[in-house]
Amino acid sequence: MNRKHALSVGVLAGGKSTRMGQNKALLQIESKRFIDRICEELSGFSEVLISDAKKGNYEELGLPVVYDAHEGIGPLEGIYQLLLHAREDYVFVCAADMPFIQKELVEYMAEFISSDYDCYCLVDEDHIHPLCAIYSKKMLEAVREQIESGNYRIMQVLRRVRTKYIKLGQTGFDKRIVRNINTREEYAQALKPWVFCVSGVKDSGKTGLIIKLINEFIQDGKSVAVVKHDGHEYVADHEGTDTWRFTQAGAVCSAIFSDTQYSLHCREKTTAQELTRLTASRSGADVVIIEGMKDSDYPKIEVVRKVRSQTPVCAASTLICIATDVVSQESVSCPVLDMDDVHGIFLCVKQYFGRGL
Repeated sequence: MNRKHALSVGVLAGGKSTRMGQNKALLQIESKRFIDRICEELSGFSEVLISDAKKGNYEELGLPVVYDAHEGIGPLEGIYQLLLHAREDYVFVCAADMPFIQKELVEYMAEFISSDYDCYCLVDEDHIHPLCAIYSKKMLEAVREQIESGNYRIMQVLRRVRTKYIKLGQTGFDKRIVRNINTREEYAQALKPWVFCVSGVKDSGKTGLIIKLINEFIQDGKSVAVVKHDGHEYVADHEGTDTWRFTQAGAVCSAIFSDTQYSLHCREKTTAQELTRLTASRSGADVVIIEGMKDSDYPKIEVVRKVRSQTPVCAASTLICIATDVVSQESVSCPVLDMDDVHGIFLCVKQYFGRGL
């Protein structure tokens, strides 16, 4: 980020959510609320403020909350209050229904800050995004006059001040980053891909359950990708193959492809999140199943088989259900299913990811 210009962040969370029918900021993706995802993602900036229409929704987050002084005039009032109360001269403003926003995009936009402009607004081929923009406190008077005039259109303010439009297509970021979740249909789409783990101790039967679940999802019309986590070093290429020879020669990445498939082998560290994102984006899968990762925050099915273990080892807060032949329902709070009840486990996953819809 351009260190000359420290940024405050303002999250507009006071909308009525009329089309959704419930507070969008409190909807969840991967068991985390929109408002929490956004505030956590942007926490590295100077401060994060939340704009709300009235008290009572977000105080428990422990962040500064500013409130509308005028009712029913939309996001322009929230922008005004954020500019008025922000610590820094520049405020990145985004909406609470943008759960995919990334700090790297904000840092990129901040590089454009100069004395030549008052506002820095993201645009793509379809839309101008005034709720993904950096506003200067120099705009306070223009925003106040706009409100007093009774014209609450943000675009009118952008026309009055010196606005720099930053093209999303030139940033290298995907359009998904500025997606607003306004309707129940958009929310259902945003929940894809469903990402969860099948976890448990070694040799508990994870692979076998995943294979059976793949078939259940396919019968339900969904495509599935699988990511396997191995806690030990493994050999991706057998000795003597060409790709093995490339790797032995020092190549950091080698690939092989045919008319029907391809494989990529990279000698670098990655994370489950990055590999899952890459897998989902490449395959377009509706569901991504991770084998292993029992200590992760991902939602998970834990396999507990009495010949290997007697009790769950995963954090209870992450469990979708337990597939078992030994654990009783009375001993845990999540659903418990027989490990051979694959269809029941499948339905439990569907119910988990469908909640809130």
